[in-house]
Amino acid sequence: ASHDCQRTRFKAFVAIGDYNGHVGLGVKCSKEVATAIRGAIIMAKLSIIPVRRGFWGTKMGKPHTVPCKVTGKCGSIWVRLIPAPRGTGIVSAPVPKKLLQMAGIDDCYTSAKGSTGTLGNFAKATYAAIAATYAYLTPDLWKETVFQKSPYQEFTDFLSKNHRPVGVQKQETKQY
Repeated sequence: ASHDCQRTRFKAFVAIGDYNGHVGLGVKCSKEVATAIRGAIIMAKLSIIPVRRGFWGTKMGKPHTVPCKVTGKCGSIWVRLIPAPRGTGIVSAPVPKKLLQMAGIDDCYTSAKGSTGTLGNFAKATYAAIAATYAYLTPDLWKETVFQKSPYQEFTDFLSKNHRPVGVQKQETKQY
């Protein structure tokens, strides 16, 4: 409505997590605070994602950091999560810190670029980065390679019996 009356709406952001490899982020806009929060909680529960954790250096004990450097983007904001050694803690701004704690990541360096004052996008970018941990194919997930002989090598006897090597075809001489 283009009248001068203000229509206040409250936007709630809710982060949810079990501090052990799952995290969700919900956003809800509503006329009342309570409704916004309730809606955001539902949205957060619906958007729970698994978090892949890895090691920094030696693979001792439980995985404690992100498996590799990952980035997430929302709006103008880039959030980069960088693996950190044990005991570092989460080096980050308050917004991503909460999300990373809930995701069960103990040690992590972060770097953010863009207008991180936009809380919603900052949270979403962090969420995107956390989601990217499982989207990344790291060498320890590679399948065992089984090498097969090339078809020429495999069927060499058959080929030598049944096929005469084809001579190189003469190219047509072009008349200019």
